[in-house]
Amino acid sequence: MKGSSTLLLGALTLICICGLSTAEDDNEFFMEFLQTLLVGTPEELFEGPLGKYDVNDQAKSALTELKTCIDELQPVHKEQLVKLLVQVLDTQEDT
Repeated sequence: MKGSSTLLLGALTLICICGLSTAEDDNEFFMEFLQTLLVGTPEELFEGPLGKYDVNDQAKSALTELKTCIDELQPVHKEQLVKLLVQVLDTQEDT
């Protein structure tokens, strides 16, 4: 239950953050955010894609917990998420 609550909170946070971006920057921000969430550290998340936003301590805590949940995924599941992200990034480069 704790993991699903964290995931839901993270998803809601992500939706709110993405809503702050301009329409032109949405895709780029979202993909950088996902990439950092999957393979980066919480510090890289806050300094990179979220660096220009004032992320409060509760949101930082929620995102750090979400990152922990992702890091605890079975390796095969995390690998599939990374492959999906690479596929999406490759598709964007082709357009």
